[in-house]
This record gives sequence, structure tokens and C-alpha cells, in this order.
Amino acid sequence: MLALTRNPGERIRIGEDIIVTFVGYRRGGGARIAIQAPPDVRVDREEIYFKRKEEGHETDVEKG
Repeated sequence: MLALTRNPGERIRIGEDIIVTFVGYRRGGGARIAIQAPPDVRVDREEIYFKRKEEGHETDVEKG
């Protein structure tokens, strides 16, 4: 795992096509991020990913 420190407005690139922007902090200490990815890349929160998987929806991992 890679852990990075970013200031609001700073970005992290994943490959050529995915950009993660640190937007800021929310009350209560949560971080807000924005993710820009191609339409064919599914972006879900982890709990949604596992819920979809349990319900039998296709995931990117299964697309192989």
C-alpha cells in the first residue's frame, strides 16, 4: 500500500487514465476526494463493491 499526503487541489495519477484529486476535509475528519476515470472503469466504495458482488452483479475482476 502506498500512503501519500496531499493538500487540497493536489492530484494523484494512476496510470494514464485515472486521476484522484484531494478536494478537502469534511467535518468530523473525513477526507473528500474526486476520482476521474474512463467510463469503462467502475469506481465504487468498497462496501458497494462487495454488496454488488453478493447480489451477483458482474465486477471488473470477473470481466478479467
